[in-house]
Amino acid sequence: MDDRAEIREFLVSRRARITPEQAGLPAYGGRRRVKGLRREEVAMLAGVSVDYYVRLERGNLSGASDSVLDGVSRALHLDDGERRYLYDLARRAPAPAAARRRAPVGRLRPALQYMLDAIGDAPAFIHNGRHDLLATNHLARALYAPLLADPRRPANLARFIYLDPAAGAFLPDWDKAADDVAAMLRAEVGRNSCAKDLTDLIGELSTRSEIFRKRWADHNVRQHRTNPKKLHHPVVGDLQLNCETMSLASDPALVLVIYTATPDTPSADALRLLSAWAATQDQPEADRHERLT
Repeated sequence: MDDRAEIREFLVSRRARITPEQAGLPAYGGRRRVKGLRREEVAMLAGVSVDYYVRLERGNLSGASDSVLDGVSRALHLDDGERRYLYDLARRAPAPAAARRRAPVGRLRPALQYMLDAIGDAPAFIHNGRHDLLATNHLARALYAPLLADPRRPANLARFIYLDPAAGAFLPDWDKAADDVAAMLRAEVGRNSCAKDLTDLIGELSTRSEIFRKRWADHNVRQHRTNPKKLHHPVVGDLQLNCETMSLASDPALVLVIYTATPDTPSADALRLLSAWAATQDQPEADRHERLT
């Protein structure tokens, strides 16, 4: 990916969404030739010269100080995820591509799989910035059966959402899920734009999904966050689950996700049923039939 183009398109898209009124500037009469703020208005609000802001918006963040980035963030009303994305782009700017490239994540340490397997009553899995499912426990495998039906490995949540017709039935809030995963992929680009597997995935989604292309062009950025998940499982039906996410101290590029159900709710009952169903999947066919009947 072209880092300068990424910076330029992000800053231009954020500037275009802020009106003078939202920025606290006087509303002058007459028709404005630009959507949103002008460059000189952003420069004034950020406390930098117009020439310097033009340089930033052309994609040159090299040497930009924290105070400058903070000023631009305030001027453009960036949220926490967007601010972090801007900082990621700036930190990457001075370094040569070879130095910026992360080492690919290979096989996970066995202890991580042991940890997942020890979480017996809740779906738990580990994914990377591309949303590859790298490791799961037995309940996560059962929960994500529609995703794992695709034999391609590692299974990828972004590919499932945008390219698999089954995603619409599995994800009742499909639009929100599609928005979130595109915005989180955009944040991952800020951290690791040189990763070939990441650029390959974005290229595949852009080529095969017009919906993804439109969302990608919005330049929205989102970090991993805790929020409820609504799923419709083909065996146990509707589930509303609490979702906790955390980066692993041993490898911050990996994210641990754990789903739980609020006690004494239909979702808790469905999760117990899912656990029983998952146990049958490893049984011989005759034993499985007897267990279910």
